[in-house]
Amino acid sequence: MTNPLLAKWDTPFGLPPFDLISDDDYTPAVATALASSRANIAAIADDPATPDFANTVEALERADETLGRVLGAFYNVAGADSNPAREALQREFAPLLSAYSSEVSENKALFARVQAVWDKREELDLTDEQQRVLMLTHRGFVRAGAQLEGVAAENLRAAKSRLSVLGTDFVQNLLADEREWFMPLAADDLVGLPDFVIATAKAAGDEKDAGGPVVTLSRSLIVPFLQFSGRRDLRQKAYEAWGARGANGGKTDNRAIAAETLKLREERAKLLGYESFADFKLETEMAGTPQAVRDLLMNVWEPAKAAALDDAAILERMLHAEGFDGPLEPWDWRYYSEKRRKELHDLDEAELKPYLQLDRMIEASFACANRLFGLEFEPIEGPVYHPDVRLWEVTRDGAHVAVFIGDYFARGSKRSGAWCSAMQSQHRLSGDVRPHVVNVCNFAKPEAGKPALLSYDDARTLFHEFGHALHQMLSDVTYESISGTSVSRDFVELPSQLYEHWLEVPEVLAEFATHADTDEAMPTDLLNRMLGAATYDMGFQTVEYVASALVDLEFHNGPAPADPMQKQAEILESIGMPRAIRMRHATPHFAHVFAGDGYSSGYYSYMWSEVMDADAFAAFEEAGDPFDPATAKLLEQTVLSSGGSVDAAELYKAFRGRLPGVEALLKGRGLDKAA
Repeated sequence: MTNPLLAKWDTPFGLPPFDLISDDDYTPAVATALASSRANIAAIADDPATPDFANTVEALERADETLGRVLGAFYNVAGADSNPAREALQREFAPLLSAYSSEVSENKALFARVQAVWDKREELDLTDEQQRVLMLTHRGFVRAGAQLEGVAAENLRAAKSRLSVLGTDFVQNLLADEREWFMPLAADDLVGLPDFVIATAKAAGDEKDAGGPVVTLSRSLIVPFLQFSGRRDLRQKAYEAWGARGANGGKTDNRAIAAETLKLREERAKLLGYESFADFKLETEMAGTPQAVRDLLMNVWEPAKAAALDDAAILERMLHAEGFDGPLEPWDWRYYSEKRRKELHDLDEAELKPYLQLDRMIEASFACANRLFGLEFEPIEGPVYHPDVRLWEVTRDGAHVAVFIGDYFARGSKRSGAWCSAMQSQHRLSGDVRPHVVNVCNFAKPEAGKPALLSYDDARTLFHEFGHALHQMLSDVTYESISGTSVSRDFVELPSQLYEHWLEVPEVLAEFATHADTDEAMPTDLLNRMLGAATYDMGFQTVEYVASALVDLEFHNGPAPADPMQKQAEILESIGMPRAIRMRHATPHFAHVFAGDGYSSGYYSYMWSEVMDADAFAAFEEAGDPFDPATAKLLEQTVLSSGGSVDAAELYKAFRGRLPGVEALLKGRGLDKAA
């Protein structure tokens, strides 16, 4: 019987046949795909023909087509619907794939061919896109250690292999801690909680088979519980469990993994001739150097800290007024901040949420994409990896553009957070290949028959991830290696963060923010109050983010700390971290940084991109229309369709004519007047 992962996928738009795939199919499929890739690499390396762009660089682009297809299906399922078998497969595949990657980068005959093409690049009459792909291919080999010999090459290979295992272990430990912990709530514990929080807690209890409502470590449940529960003791218990993920001792503790990861990254960087891992990592980003990153973060840190300390003093007085002695604690902040928001802006999330239905916010994100870029979205049927997953065909002027896959609800088998990925990326080297783009979120699943309701932050997350999806859908390049979101890390968040701005356009909310029970539009007064509170508590939000970004940077910008937790404490003390705020992601659950090296030394990139997104949306404001057709067309032509085919700074300058300063970011966060 043919393995369904390796057979021709006779499904709508060539989607993976998840209805036919079993967990037992992945190991033989990966083995076969790896063998195919190795054969392709050997054929390129041993080709007797003179090296040229087609027989070397383009051949490399095609070498892993089967492997990419198999892994695209597997890793999407493993991240969004894990189980013990899939977790075991991740542990099995990590060293195998690392070994294959090292084989490719260490293949001297292969690199000699790439080098030969690079050396004669001026004679080859390459297009601009081909020159870019050649540069990135050559640079990738060099940064992967292709020029190392002997012991140095062996040590680099061992470090990369071990890092791949550690990253997998880190994520699985975190998922286990998040999956296993929950706090039952008795009837008295529900007093004062809004109906939507109680409903979410009951749904979580049903999933856990707990016999009643529970609080879990899913952000979509624990954050509103911390906002609304008047039980300080329960808030503390829940918050401390949330903060202790990955640091509970035993087999799921991530602290030793973090220490070993940092040590191996330092070793990897030094083997390649860099002072630190941050120097190595940032060399290819827009920022360029650790100092440039630190300068940005500190320019934002001081006004954010000043605003947060002012807010903390007010919240602490509210705490004392309720009869509690002592300082404001981290588990108090969201509770008293929610009360203060209601006082200042007459805004209550319980009043707001019925107007932010998941289905209507999905419609809003689609409608904005239609007005900006002419995209149409039609629900379709097809194989999915979980019953909650939804499919849409994306078209423009009747032509197929992409398949969009939405997986929105939290569940125990899904890792935390929200992300965008592509099971198939756009390119034209092997025909007109259109993307299969996935958005994964962790919104609270409602009770059966009830609509899913979002917080305003949830709605922003939905728009954010859809901005990434548009970057994939509108990609228009020849080569898969530079397709869609294959751009520098501190540029990749620009399209996603820019798209969040359309959620704040009043006419969008006026049309799509409709009440779940009455279907009435959000009252203008409520809409204005919601938008007026957009920068409320921004000191807190900025401090918890920037603290995490600074810790990430300092972890990698010098000798690896023997004890990352001690180093974390020293960094936070040195910047004057307010005691009532903790890092958004403490080291043991900082998956952005320790699940792999994608965001290592790069968590700052959200803020680097925010400097650009605030300025980029200003282009529409200057045109006098958030849907200005000419500006939207220019945005697509420069930023969204180009992938990594042009240097990121050049793409941005093509759109705006210049690079922005930090002023737009501070203004957008309401921090421009902070002391």
